Amino acid sequence: MDSLTITQPDDWHIHLRDGEKLVRTVADAARQFNRAIVMPNLTPPINSIAAAEDYRVQILTHVPPELSFNPLMTLYLTDDMTSDTIKAAAEHPHIQAIKLYPAGATTNSSAGVTDIGALYPLFETMEQTGLPLLIHGEVTHGDIFDREALFIEQVLMPLQAAFPSLKIVLEHITTAAAVDYVLAANHFLAATITPQHLLYDRNQLLVGGLKPDYYCLPILKRQTDQQALLKAATSGSSKFFLGTDSAPHSRNSKYAPCGCAGVYSAYNALEIYAHIFEQAKALDKLEGFSSFHGPDFYGLARNTQTITLTKQANKVPQSLSFADEALTPLFAGETLNWTLS
Repeated sequence: MDSLTITQPDDWHIHLRDGEKLVRTVADAARQFNRAIVMPNLTPPINSIAAAEDYRVQILTHVPPELSFNPLMTLYLTDDMTSDTIKAAAEHPHIQAIKLYPAGATTNSSAGVTDIGALYPLFETMEQTGLPLLIHGEVTHGDIFDREALFIEQVLMPLQAAFPSLKIVLEHITTAAAVDYVLAANHFLAATITPQHLLYDRNQLLVGGLKPDYYCLPILKRQTDQQALLKAATSGSSKFFLGTDSAPHSRNSKYAPCGCAGVYSAYNALEIYAHIFEQAKALDKLEGFSSFHGPDFYGLARNTQTITLTKQANKVPQSLSFADEALTPLFAGETLNWTLS
């Protein structure tokens, strides 16, 4: 196969940051994706409708004139959010979901939820309005390699039992346990999968010396987990769809005494997914995973325009400009099999 034309995909989980960093991140995302679910974990967090509106205007200002890009906004769930805010968000044309970060679980999550049980009235409102809940599914205790499985057992299972019709996306899943749970759950639960968790296991991060560019949260897991994720993504199941969790951190902040967690894949995410699916002999499943399953779950129309990938060697640069710093992309210095035309 020399080329592959598919319906233009969307990214159902991306970090764009703000300020001058948007010059890089918005252009990279818009080159491939028509829509993207934008994460709200800025400083301060995007936890009001007014803040989401202002942030969306910032993003749109940086869309290159020759491209079309629709940022789908989210609100950062905090302990003091009200049901009135949830109801207003559900009616807002540009707010797509509410994002739950357990406090302290990941980057800029200090304002996150400290007692999920106390917010059950909000989840009831979300269930009634149909507003999806997006979850960073980790607890903040126990072994770091077990935190996703513990979250499912201790938090998600009781939450789904209490609100079985609440639309939930378990984002950036990393374990076989998460795959099994999503498959067994009802149709109100789905999951996104990142390119790095499809490509690598924890050996990539740790063997031969710590490699900060592969440090992300949730952290890379066991080889058996990586294989389970790959099987899920390429299975054709509508419960799994594309969410890069592309999270830009400058090289200086990655290579530091307290290095930041995150992998930047927005530069060439679709080409990487095509590389992965081809290696798995599942290119015929790429369009469903990247273009259909996400909008179907969110109740949005599928895109009508198409994009074409060409079978052509694609050398990824070692470094990208990022405001006044440098940024290392996923697959830096390596060669992909596909190029976006």
